[in-house]
Amino acid sequence: MIISEITLRRLSLPLKVPYKLAFGAVIAFDTILVTVHGDGGEHGFGEATILTGYTSETIDSAWAKVRELATAIKGRDAASAKELALTHLKKAPFAVSSVVTAIEMAEGSPFLNITQDTPVPLLAILSASDEAGIVAELERHRQAGYGTVKVKVGFEWESDAKRLKFIQDEVGRLPAGTLKLRIDGNQGFSQADALAFTRILAPDHIELFEQPCHMDDWDAAKAVSDISAVPMMLDESIYGPAEIERAAESGSARFVKLKLMKAGSLAALAEQLTRIRELGMEPVLGNGVAADPGCWMEACIARSHISNAGEMNGFLKPHQTLFADPIRMDRGAMILTPKTPALIDDAALDALAAETVRVAA
Repeated sequence: MIISEITLRRLSLPLKVPYKLAFGAVIAFDTILVTVHGDGGEHGFGEATILTGYTSETIDSAWAKVRELATAIKGRDAASAKELALTHLKKAPFAVSSVVTAIEMAEGSPFLNITQDTPVPLLAILSASDEAGIVAELERHRQAGYGTVKVKVGFEWESDAKRLKFIQDEVGRLPAGTLKLRIDGNQGFSQADALAFTRILAPDHIELFEQPCHMDDWDAAKAVSDISAVPMMLDESIYGPAEIERAAESGSARFVKLKLMKAGSLAALAEQLTRIRELGMEPVLGNGVAADPGCWMEACIARSHISNAGEMNGFLKPHQTLFADPIRMDRGAMILTPKTPALIDDAALDALAAETVRVAA
């Protein structure tokens, strides 16, 4: 396949409800959508949604990088185009991943070949902070069929601990095994606060505790892991094989979470998930800050590479879907179907875009 045209769109996708994270509330996704066309009629899409704290890239730097890459790969064959793009992976993983995954899809990646309806269980997010809201939201998630609920902490450790204890008590009132919790610090705690929080953290109904301290503070990750009664997970600290190996060697995590936008390609993501398990840890996958293309691709990988709830639920957050037929949910699971998703039409995409660039060979 020769790459005959690349279309780049810079989108802002307002969210239905602000997404509360330790480093601030997200009200819209800053998303770059890449569409690649081949000389034989092939086409594929890829996505980069940029969030400070998930990557050192900014929306401006990522936009500049995809424009640079589009110009460099036009007229190339798919293999050499991917090879060239991946030379930029270390400095611009999100931008590179959007381009490479679009090429992989256009090539007909086997990872995206769905032969029958396949449910991929997802987790739900607990957004409420008041007690009445927590009770009501937990019940909504239970009735919707979710089995795992994520709780954000990393704000102020004492109030976080009090809120979490209330949530655990409420989950304990449900039939045994109805819901389990994932606790996510989103790098919000200092080491001292993370240790204080962890010392009083009871394991009741908790599956794992995710990334309480800064992504670069491996000493803090190890210190917290050493005293925690709850299995620890690293997320933002992990960019690829080197960090996966470091997590295993340091003993700082029993779970490791990956995102497609960091991996560079579908093939690399699958390899890294396999490697996590080979090293005796448990892989987790999914991006809560991604639109339809990224979440769908992650779910395609998740069906064969993880055995827990996926975190690729970002597509549920924006008002606007990017797929002509919205992704179907049933009983807390994304339903993958044999029909390859199609984007909404070009006119609708251009209307959403702050900027559109087309590069032809």
